[in-house]
Amino acid sequence: MQIVTNIADLKRLRTSLRGTVGLVPTMGALHEGHLSLVRRARSECDHVGVTIFVNPAQFGANEDLSRYPCDLERDLRLLEPLRVDIVWAPNPETVYPSGFQTWVSVEEVSKGLEGGQRPGHFRGVATVVAKLFNVFEPDRAYFGQKDAQQVAVIKRMVEDLNFPVEIVVCPTVRAADGLALSTRNSYLSAEERRAATVLFRSLTAARKAYEHGERSAGALLAVMKTVLETEPVARVNYLAASDPRTLADLDFVDDGILLSLAVRIGNARLIDNLLLPEDDYVARD
Repeated sequence: MQIVTNIADLKRLRTSLRGTVGLVPTMGALHEGHLSLVRRARSECDHVGVTIFVNPAQFGANEDLSRYPCDLERDLRLLEPLRVDIVWAPNPETVYPSGFQTWVSVEEVSKGLEGGQRPGHFRGVATVVAKLFNVFEPDRAYFGQKDAQQVAVIKRMVEDLNFPVEIVVCPTVRAADGLALSTRNSYLSAEERRAATVLFRSLTAARKAYEHGERSAGALLAVMKTVLETEPVARVNYLAASDPRTLADLDFVDDGILLSLAVRIGNARLIDNLLLPEDDYVARD
């Protein structure tokens, strides 16, 4: 496993790889969700690259950039047994050198959900992923369904800008009690961690209503809201019922629905989603 920090070394190593290359972009603080993406890439590609970069461009002024967990040595220990070929761990000055002024904006699909709550977030995401694709030149890139809007933004960017990379979306990895694995779960106290299961319980309740024939988006959201209201420490940021392809708001389920929510519990802002009918990808072709 080669660890590099600059672009020149990365490009030199990339040219030495023969066969298909899978890329797993991360911000470090790796957990089983990330590692599942690496294993999937390893099973489908001849070579695997992982990026570890806490991207300052996707954090707002009052967000948690300064306290986002960072432990590169731990991350490398987790990756070592997974037969990763290259780990790129650049510093911010490498990715955004002095005078940097070019940004990638994916317009419509970035507007709602996280984009509506975190202005500029997806501009930062799209820009850094475009740069990763340019310097790494992967054949496939692996992302988790948990960040459904991010996936939709990247898929749109890849199609619009003709990047020769296949986006592979992998199922959300959950703890035994249903909580989606997330780096920000580390912000939770033991009591808050127990309370956080309410996110998945609300989605599960909506799924049961859907399975019993409910097709009103408003009714499905009402089911989610009722469950969330049973948890006193849960502060709902948003609930949404969206078209899985465009992320536009839906009134009625015709050909699939993406149920999403963002909830604050203590100091942690947690997101989760469920695609109905259930599948392991979003923004279907």
